[in-house]
Amino acid sequence: MDHASLRRAATAALALQDGTVFLGFGLGAPGVRVGELVFNTAMTGYQEILTDPSYAGQIVTFTFPHIGNVGTNEEDLESTTPVARGLVLRAEITAPSSWRATRHLAAWLESHGLAAIAGVDTRRITRILREKGAQNAALAYDPSGRLDIEDLKARAASWPGLVGMDLVPEVTSRQRAIWREGRWQWGRGYVAGEPGGPPVVVVDYGVKRNILRSLVSVGFEVTIVPATTSAEEILALRPAGVVLSNGPGDPAATGVYAVPVIRELVESGVPIMGICLGHQMLGLAMGAKTYKMRFGHHGANHPVKDLTTGKVEITSQNHGFAIADEDLPETIEVTHRSLFDGTIQGIRLKGRPVFSVQYHPEASPGPQDAHYLFHRFRALVEGRAR
Repeated sequence: MDHASLRRAATAALALQDGTVFLGFGLGAPGVRVGELVFNTAMTGYQEILTDPSYAGQIVTFTFPHIGNVGTNEEDLESTTPVARGLVLRAEITAPSSWRATRHLAAWLESHGLAAIAGVDTRRITRILREKGAQNAALAYDPSGRLDIEDLKARAASWPGLVGMDLVPEVTSRQRAIWREGRWQWGRGYVAGEPGGPPVVVVDYGVKRNILRSLVSVGFEVTIVPATTSAEEILALRPAGVVLSNGPGDPAATGVYAVPVIRELVESGVPIMGICLGHQMLGLAMGAKTYKMRFGHHGANHPVKDLTTGKVEITSQNHGFAIADEDLPETIEVTHRSLFDGTIQGIRLKGRPVFSVQYHPEASPGPQDAHYLFHRFRALVEGRAR
């Protein structure tokens, strides 16, 4: 099909801030979505990716061409409601081929108000993002094919971007809650944890469910609190440890209210584990700087070296900001580094029971390479209790 014919037949369009436009075929819920366009290199786990609260404000381009082939189900969710702005696919979605599937991906997208474009050159999009950095973009889907390309280009060019944007209010819990569900087991599903373990408070900046499940599975009793909860309120729960969760947006923007709380928690002496956004804001609380990465890390085969053991683990990552090496305070020790680009992937505070990682230890690309971090946190908590 030539370009003119495609333009007549297209039901979706993707416009980038640099003026590049891609035409394709729409899926999911009609409408216009604007956000930061990123690419994800994972070959599996698209449902977990789309329900990861860290993708708030972003449109995801999958570099793997066959997305949706195994359908969707009610178990592989990282949050109740997806907050990604949309997705970009190379191939149109085929009928589901999995015994676990309960719904076609297109129907699932529509039910959650997500728009998608298929039939576009995702390799070209990825090259643009690698060369120019993450792009603001506008995605439109109209089943009738009435697409206002100039309006889309204007929307993409005028969107302010993620720098300075606090997206945590979109994804955090509204009230305190108890979490009892552990990791999934073959033939049993998600197994409830045993009562009586050390109490841990998770500060919810957009926490993934499998982080909560992983904490339960190493024996913790888990309480979730909203992102704006004060240090006084958290410590009043008498936690044996605190987890600073993952989440979306600019850590410096969320840090306006989160960093003072984290400083108080560190000073209290309670063991702390930070993940992703929680890791970045822990760095800010200790005097480090964060910066916007060129195109970020989004994928499931990222090698990371644990400098404390010399071991390399295969990790799942989703972040567009990172802690800078520049002017790193002496109180911070770097414990993990990316073997792709050398960026900081983990830190710990000297003389304190506090550590954090940039990647997602609850995910399973290795498949269980990073699960040891939850056991490491459990050991910290037990050591503090002695």
